[in-house]
Amino acid sequence: MTVHKRIRPFNTRDTYPEQQLDNDLCQTVVARGQMVFVRGQIGQDLDSSESVAIGDAAGQAEKAMANIAMLLEEAGSKLEHICKITIYLVDPRYREPVYRTVGRWLKGVHPVSTGIVVSALARPEWLVEIDAIAVIPEGA
Repeated sequence: MTVHKRIRPFNTRDTYPEQQLDNDLCQTVVARGQMVFVRGQIGQDLDSSESVAIGDAAGQAEKAMANIAMLLEEAGSKLEHICKITIYLVDPRYREPVYRTVGRWLKGVHPVSTGIVVSALARPEWLVEIDAIAVIPEGA
């Protein structure tokens, strides 16, 4: 039986105290020792849960990508091993600044990418959310 490695587990009652939720989640799952699934990241400090870059979609994308890089490292992977990203925007006008930011982080990586415009994210101050799927290369 394969046991998945769960990185930075948390409960939504602590993360979203204003909402009546009680879900056990984590920031990253390493499945079968090779696949890395990174939870959607936003402009939020992972340690303090403080939102950053309020009103600045590019700034929130910068923090989201920094979080993804940190979580991949904690999982034993790197940005260069990302296979797929999904970018959620609350306004299509944020596409260019957000994609420029993400593009800097993923220069030369060539992942599959999907962009989606949504009506809202979990908190009203969040403008962009980015999730990623990566691998841990053999022998790493």
